[in-house]
Amino acid sequence: MTSPCSPLPGETLKLLRPRGSNHVGMRAFNERVVLQAIRLNGSLPKADLARLTRLTAQTIGLITTRLEEDELLIRHNRVRGRVGQPSVPMALNPDGAFSMGIKIGRRSAEWLLVDFTGQLRQRQTLEYAFPDINTLLPIIGERMNAMRDELGVMRSRLVGVGVAAPFQLGGWHKMLGLSAAQSDQWNQLDLGAQVQAMTDTPVSFAKDTSAACVAELVMGRGRDLKSFLYLFVDTFVGGGLVLNSQLHFGLHGNAGAVASLPTSMTQGATAPDQLISQASLWELEQRFIAHSLDPSAAYDERAMTDPYEIETSAWVTHAANALAHCVVSGTAFLDINAVVMDGSFCRALLNRVIEQTNDALQRYNWEGLWRATVMAGNVGPDAGALGGALLPLHANFAPDQDLFLKVGV
Repeated sequence: MTSPCSPLPGETLKLLRPRGSNHVGMRAFNERVVLQAIRLNGSLPKADLARLTRLTAQTIGLITTRLEEDELLIRHNRVRGRVGQPSVPMALNPDGAFSMGIKIGRRSAEWLLVDFTGQLRQRQTLEYAFPDINTLLPIIGERMNAMRDELGVMRSRLVGVGVAAPFQLGGWHKMLGLSAAQSDQWNQLDLGAQVQAMTDTPVSFAKDTSAACVAELVMGRGRDLKSFLYLFVDTFVGGGLVLNSQLHFGLHGNAGAVASLPTSMTQGATAPDQLISQASLWELEQRFIAHSLDPSAAYDERAMTDPYEIETSAWVTHAANALAHCVVSGTAFLDINAVVMDGSFCRALLNRVIEQTNDALQRYNWEGLWRATVMAGNVGPDAGALGGALLPLHANFAPDQDLFLKVGV
């Protein structure tokens, strides 16, 4: 499994890595290089495309003509006022292709449809206490196919479906109050294969937090950071890892599995607590339930208001200390100086968690390490579904089998 990367801000044109080739037999690769150059830099005239990709002007002309015929590129109005002939910027056609992301979580499911530029076109959500397989699987198919059908004559341009879900949706079942049978039912299910059986469109699967990390890499902090640990605070906390502008999956596709990180030393035979029990919204839900408050408030602005705020503040202090331990541990092993944190809660609560985590980091001894800074992600609660939707776009249009192109530095 591979990962895309993001468009970069700024007006200065920079050389791409890798570049196109003028040799025969590289047509498909060069077409993808051109598409990615425009994805990274915005609309570009042919002269700038040639300079960016190191392809000849003749090759660029042939490629852009083909991509226009395939309706993947469109022409913008001529730009005048420069020396020489007026230039015609080429841009991605938003209707050139579509991709769908489906995120299955422990508290909700999301369906997102994005266009060729990565912009959201459709969204559906479903909330539940915990998903029942026999109920949810038919709904997944129904909503997926309904979203596809709403494309009408453009439905043939749906290039893929990306499914994002925890590797073990039934994991930590005792915390969730599930039976072992309910847990095993989810843990033994091949969700990607189940969704593939519902559609002729190619389906790919990624761990939910890895998919969320993809979205941050493509649409958020990945524009500026080459390497970072990614933390996503959801019903259960999770993470991802970006190294040198690539999403790092690990041997089992489970890199960044911070939920299982021990948060304290153990004495004797007693196992230490894991981060999942210290910094997950599940714990905030339990605090609300203990005071006869609506647990769903953990996921919206109510968590920051009376009567929820007292419990929220106590949870933030507890979670920030555990997250700071995770950040220091990650820094020691990975030698990174940035940690990006996001979550399925409101932005005000995210900012408070980050502020108190950074405060907690001040109390650690950083001797022998370079201090890491925790910063907010830019994508938000949609990150998992959006990352799932971006994966098929990569598979069909990225010029490299490993990652979306990044600008050289």
